[in-house]
Amino acid sequence: MEKKGHIVRRVLEGSIAQEMEIEAGDRLLAVNGEEIRDIFDYQYLVQDDYIEVLVEKPDGEEWLLEIDKDYDEDLGIEFENGLMDEYRSCCNKCIFCFIDQMPAGMRETLYFKDDDSRLSFLQGNYVTLTNMSDYDMERIIKYHLSPINISFQTTNPQLRCKMLNNRFAGEALKKVDRLYEAGIVMNGQIVLCKGVNDGAELERSILDLTKYLPCLESVSVVPVGLSKYRDGLYPLEPFTKEDAAAVLGIIHGWQEKLYAEHGIHFIHASDEWYILAEQELPEEERYDGYLQLENGVGMLRLLLNEFEEALGEIKERKNGKSGKKSFGKESPGKESVGKESFGKESTGMRERTISVATGLLAYPYIRDMAERLEEVCTGVCIHVYPVTNEFFGERITVSGLLTGQDIVKQLTGKELGERLLLPQNVLRSGETVFLDDMTVEEMEKSLQVKVDIVKSSGRDFIDTILYGNIDS
Repeated sequence: MEKKGHIVRRVLEGSIAQEMEIEAGDRLLAVNGEEIRDIFDYQYLVQDDYIEVLVEKPDGEEWLLEIDKDYDEDLGIEFENGLMDEYRSCCNKCIFCFIDQMPAGMRETLYFKDDDSRLSFLQGNYVTLTNMSDYDMERIIKYHLSPINISFQTTNPQLRCKMLNNRFAGEALKKVDRLYEAGIVMNGQIVLCKGVNDGAELERSILDLTKYLPCLESVSVVPVGLSKYRDGLYPLEPFTKEDAAAVLGIIHGWQEKLYAEHGIHFIHASDEWYILAEQELPEEERYDGYLQLENGVGMLRLLLNEFEEALGEIKERKNGKSGKKSFGKESPGKESVGKESFGKESTGMRERTISVATGLLAYPYIRDMAERLEEVCTGVCIHVYPVTNEFFGERITVSGLLTGQDIVKQLTGKELGERLLLPQNVLRSGETVFLDDMTVEEMEKSLQVKVDIVKSSGRDFIDTILYGNIDS
């Protein structure tokens, strides 16, 4: 028989769990006398300011721990299985599903289609509601779990059944009414497919979704991703510049109307639309606090604003009392004039060479940032290289779907300097492996350069280039 309970993987330093001598390898059996089915139960039951926790030690001894704490204070336990249960796979066959557009031969985990409502709360995943049982709904409402992220695609029930290839997909939209009535905070997503749910259908969906304000805080509109592996799949076409401009026209019109009525913009276009339409990115205020960054909504605007702020601080130091800040080995007695100086200080001599690789989508912005940083800081040379996605196809332009083999192939023979910087989304979360199973170490060996994985912020971009330790 399978042993009950959930194995502790790690106890956080300075946490309540550490104080109570809970250790990795212990098994959590119950909280307040109730068995823990999954993360929903656990997070709800440990909220109270007084709880009783039953754990089993590796030798079989059971400890009943009485814990007084602040309400909502976490115990500081991480479990071997983040969900504390089996992951639930998706039963839909969506016409736009990217997993169906991947080639054979990749590692098995990449083909797993999740549609697990619990991952919506834990990781921000979007769920279709078609795989959510009444029991799941009851627990969400009982525990008042928020926010939940929903893949709407369309509010037309018949069209939704067609897009998801699920005859219950339209009926599943009624669950949104229950969530709204219970006051559950929601965010939404529409994957837009040309000639399917755009145009008048997009207008209808936006109108229908506004009735869920303010519980439904935001809805993003993202273009369907089309790889080159679409044989036998629903015939979808890429959006053109004119199509993107039309989509933005609809979204901007609704933003203006809804901001006047509700004080929020509500419906948001992902960054790809602006780049495809060759339009300026919106100002920061239009993103309502960046509620949909993980969907690529406002990611570039935030990156640019963070970069501007960090670059401005460098300029202020440069124009301050000393007018000088140096990095690396200083050559005493030499002052920098008008620019930050790095490495051995000399007149314009470049002492640090860094390379950056990114997808085609962000390349123009990263290139401009690098050029501006070079103008302010002498002693630093930055090569920015766009990487075309040959693995999935040139229509895929985001850095998060770049493979190690494409990066290596296109950077071989290029001037890479002391470091190659890559955005953190090229790796799977918590791993040092690219989508094609190439490791960071293998890339370093192939390119003969140290690879640094950089957080996706403008400040981290500057800090890694200027302050990174090139000697390690």
